[in-house]
Amino acid sequence: MTGDRGSATVLGAVAIAALVLTATLVMAVGTAEIARHRAAGAADLAVLAAAAAAADGSDEEHACARARWVADNMTVHLDRCWFDGADALVEVSAEPGGPLTGRVHAHARAGPVQLTADERPVAHPATAPNARATVAPAR
Repeated sequence: MTGDRGSATVLGAVAIAALVLTATLVMAVGTAEIARHRAAGAADLAVLAAAAAAADGSDEEHACARARWVADNMTVHLDRCWFDGADALVEVSAEPGGPLTGRVHAHARAGPVQLTADERPVAHPATAPNARATVAPAR
């Protein structure tokens, strides 16, 4: 008899454990990345909803309620909504799930476009007829 009897079983068990650990880490990172993208998209949509409501004449409370509605429907938590002048700002967080990940956070800002005297609004041919883009002069 030799002294390495059963060593292939031990080596196989170690290899399987390493593969399971690697797969778990890859899934945890992937889950966190998906949650980060979901939070960023929700922050963008929520701040646009708040800014649009404010532009339509709503007060800050109603505008932030619109942002909260968007965040709730995007399954993220609206941590904060406020205004800096005419600009709306939001902070959201999302729970990726899983034992190895924490909360992910995202923030966004939106407000009216400020045109300088050198800029002029123009319609872009690829956009809807009522959409507007700005063109700055070449410097």
